[in-house]
Amino acid sequence: MTQNEDIQYVVITPVRDEAQHIAETITSIVNQTVKPVQWVIVDDGSMDGTSDIIDKYAVEYSWITVLHRSDRGRRENGTGVIEAFYSGYESLRVAEWDFIVELDGDVGASTAYFESCFREFKKDRRLGIGGGVICHLENGMLNVEDCPRFHVRGATKIYRRACWNAIGGLSKAPGWDTIDEVKANMLGWKTRSFQHLKILHRRRTGAADGAWRNSVKDGRADYVSGYHPVFMFLKCVKRLVQKPLVVGSLGLLYGFISAYVNQTPQVDDQSLIHYVRRQQLRRLLFLDSIWK
Repeated sequence: MTQNEDIQYVVITPVRDEAQHIAETITSIVNQTVKPVQWVIVDDGSMDGTSDIIDKYAVEYSWITVLHRSDRGRRENGTGVIEAFYSGYESLRVAEWDFIVELDGDVGASTAYFESCFREFKKDRRLGIGGGVICHLENGMLNVEDCPRFHVRGATKIYRRACWNAIGGLSKAPGWDTIDEVKANMLGWKTRSFQHLKILHRRRTGAADGAWRNSVKDGRADYVSGYHPVFMFLKCVKRLVQKPLVVGSLGLLYGFISAYVNQTPQVDDQSLIHYVRRQQLRRLLFLDSIWK
């Protein structure tokens, strides 16, 4: 019996060609002390045997649902995962849930991971989005992936239902995993990574796309999210000395500028863009902001 056994949560996991890791991820969730009431795994056109693996587990565990989507022939940077996520969302059988989780198919967590996460949510009723910090195994050590404290990596995002409803779900555009948190903060919710809870990501964020494509994708997503040009420029300067050296910085800059030149639609919420830029300028002026 756990103090969080009354929590009703659902998980949606979009996967594409994750045969190398998905079995370990499923085992990680099956062994949780607090299990989801439903877990929808969306196979987004895998060609490597992922389908067979997840189908086998769905037969064994009634609370695992598998949804197969046809292969679109390519990986859609930034938006493909959301299309797959909403396919899973629409197939949910459980109507009464307290939390909804977006979880990648290449992660591993301790058996008490979700129990510990929900303990954090119970401590603060205004906490709307949370999750552990993403780590990578390097030379036998778990190294934490750097990100602002208010930001929860898309590989493990937990949404309180009231917050989910307030933000209107996820934006079907690049930058969705920043837009959701910024909008939540603008509406008075709190969002944060749980620094003491680590979750293993077996591939670095964006590794499936390659360093250049992932950086370009991130730059485009930052433009869509309404980032202030000055903040973006300084972000690119800072990224010059971070891995991948130079390439990551140039990719960010190219993605941002190309989105501007091509008049890529930004998030359709001017108040949100104003909020983003105001928070970023406050950060640059060393004032209190969500960008910590």
